[in-house]
Amino acid sequence: MKEHKHKNVFKQGAIPSEFIGESIAKHQTKTSIGAHNIFLGQVRADVIDGKTITAIEYTAYEDMANAKFHDIRETAFEKFNLTCMHIYHSLGTVKAGEICLFVFVSSPRRKEVFKALEYIVERIKADVPVFGKEIFEDDTHQWKVNN
Repeated sequence: MKEHKHKNVFKQGAIPSEFIGESIAKHQTKTSIGAHNIFLGQVRADVIDGKTITAIEYTAYEDMANAKFHDIRETAFEKFNLTCMHIYHSLGTVKAGEICLFVFVSSPRRKEVFKALEYIVERIKADVPVFGKEIFEDDTHQWKVNN
C-alpha cells in the first residue's frame, strides 16, 4: 500500500506580508466567493521572569503535522461551506513581530468563514505537533506552552 503524501504547509522562517498579499490577490478571479477570513499568528515579545522574548524557533514532526493539517482541512470542508482554505506555518526562527501562522478561508457566505476560521485555528493549536522554543534577549530559551 502506497503512503499518501500530504501537502506541506511549512515555510522556512517568517511568513512575509508579500506572500499573504499575493495569496489574497489570487482569489479575486474566483467570483463565487463572497467572503474571506484570515488569521495571522504573530510572535509576541512577551516578558517572562523579567526577560523579553526576541524570537521563537519552531520545530515539528513534519509528516505527522502535515497529516494533522490535512485532517483539519478535510473536516473543515465537511463542516462548513468553504470554497477554499490555505494554511501555512513557520519552521525555524521567527522574530518577535513577524508572522508564524497564516490561515485563509473563503466561502460564498460571511458567517461560514467566521465559524470555520475559529474551528481551524483552535484545532491547530490543540492537535498539531508543532513546538516553539522561546528565545530571550539574553540568548536563554525555554519551550513554549500553547495557550
